Amino acid sequence: MESQQNVIYDARQLGKPRMMVLGVQHLFAMFGATVLVPLITGLDVSITLLFAGIGTLIFHFISKWNVPAFLGSSFAFLGGYASVKEIGMDQGLTETLALDYACLGVACAGLMYFIIAGLVKWFGIEKIMHYFPPVVTGPIVIAIGLVLSGSAIANCQTNWPLAILAIVTVIASSIWGKGIVKIIPILLGVIVSYAVAAFCGLVDFTALHEASWIGFPITKERTVLAVFEDGNTTLMLSTILAIMPIAFATIMEHIGDMLAISSTVGKDYLTNPGLHRTLTGDGVATALASVFGAPANTTYGENTGVLNLTKVFDPRVIRIAACLAILLAFCPKFACLIQLMPAATIGGVSLILYGMISAVGVRNLIEENVDLKSSRNVFVAALILVLAIGVKYGANDDIAMGPIHFSGLAIAAIVGILLNAVMPGKLGMKVKSFHGKEKV
Repeated sequence: MESQQNVIYDARQLGKPRMMVLGVQHLFAMFGATVLVPLITGLDVSITLLFAGIGTLIFHFISKWNVPAFLGSSFAFLGGYASVKEIGMDQGLTETLALDYACLGVACAGLMYFIIAGLVKWFGIEKIMHYFPPVVTGPIVIAIGLVLSGSAIANCQTNWPLAILAIVTVIASSIWGKGIVKIIPILLGVIVSYAVAAFCGLVDFTALHEASWIGFPITKERTVLAVFEDGNTTLMLSTILAIMPIAFATIMEHIGDMLAISSTVGKDYLTNPGLHRTLTGDGVATALASVFGAPANTTYGENTGVLNLTKVFDPRVIRIAACLAILLAFCPKFACLIQLMPAATIGGVSLILYGMISAVGVRNLIEENVDLKSSRNVFVAALILVLAIGVKYGANDDIAMGPIHFSGLAIAAIVGILLNAVMPGKLGMKVKSFHGKEKV
C-alpha cells in the first residue's frame, strides 16, 4: 500500500505536458468503444462525446473528486435502443424520433441509480445486493450480448473481408500488442479496417469536405423534448417499461467497476466516497446524457486498464481526458469522419464486443461460484436466457400486453429477479471488498 501511495504522490507532481499526454492516453482508451455505440444505434457522435466528458466531470464532482473513473457509452442498453427504434419506426416515426423515445426510457433508467443509491445509503450495500445475485445478473449480461449478435452479423455481411480485418486487428493488438497498443485494440481495429476501406475507394468522403470545423452539437430534434411534442403516451410507457429493467444489470456492472478501480488503486471507494455517491454520479450522468440524445454512460474498464498500466492514479488525468472529449464534440468534421465508417468495420468490432459482453456474464457466474447443479439456479438462469433471446428472434423483438410493449431483455430481467426472490434456497450475493475479502 505504501508504494502505491508514493506513486499517487508522484503523479501529483507531474508537469502539465506529462499530465496532458496521460490525459490523451485515457481519451484514446475510451474512444473506440464510446463512439461505437452511437454508430451502432444511430445516435449522434458529437453529442455522445460531449456528454461523455460532461458526465465524467459530474461523476467526479459528486464522488468528491476522488475516484479516477471515466464515464463512456454503455453497451448494455443497445438492445433497448434497437427494440424501441423498431417499434417506433413500425408506427411511422422517423429514426431520429424513435431514438428520442428510447432516450426517454434510458433517462428513466438513470433514475434507478438514484433509488438504489438511496437504498444503499439507508440499508447498506449487502441488504440491497441480496436481491440481485450473480445467478440473475450474469445471465442478463450474457443475454445482452447474444441478443445483439444478429445486428453485428448483418453489418459484417456488407463486406466480410473488412469485418475480418477489423476482428484480426483487435485480437492481434490485444494479445501481442505492447504498451498503449494493448489497451486500445478496438480503436486500432476500427482505424485499420477504415483505412483499408478508404484506400480501396469504398468510402465516399464528399460529406466530409462539406462539414464545418466548428459547430454546436445539440439540436432540438435530438432531445426528449421532441418526444413530449409528439405526445405518444402509450409508446412512452412501453419504452420506459422496456428499458428501465436493464438498469439492474448496469448497476451491477458499476459495482464491479468500482471494485476493480478500488483494487487497482488500493483504496476502498465503496466506503469512501461511498457506493451511494458513485451510483448517484453515474445516474446523473446517464439521465442528463439521455435527455439530450446521447447514450447512457457507464464507468469504463478500459480506463481502469490504463490506470493499472501507468500506475498514475491522479483523477485529474481523467478530467483532462473528459475536457478533451468535450472539445472534440464541437468539431462536426470529426463527427462526420466517424459517421462515414463502413458498416462492415462496425460489424467486425461489434461482433467481438458483443461476444465480450456475454463472456463477462459467464465470467461473473464462474467467479462468484454460482452453483448450476442447483435446480433453482438453473431455472432462474434458463428462463432469463430463453426469454431474452426467444422474444428477440421469435416474437419480433417484443411482446405486446395490451398497448404496452415489453422487450425480451425487460421480460427476462423482471422474471429473473422475481423468480429468484420467491423460490426457496440461496438468494443473496456476497459483496467483496476491494482487497477481495467477503463482506457478507
